[in-house]
Amino acid sequence: MIVLGVILLLIGWLTGISILYTVGAILLVVGLVLLLLGSVGRGVGGRRWYF
Repeated sequence: MIVLGVILLLIGWLTGISILYTVGAILLVVGLVLLLLGSVGRGVGGRRWYF
């Protein structure tokens, strides 16, 4: 999710399409929050690990 957010953020910035920029920023923030919660050991969505 973090990689997809960064890719969309870059594409939106380079092409000037604001919706891609916005969606990329949202995905990046959500991915970082999930990474932080997972690294602390807190289960996200009822699951502790995702395979």
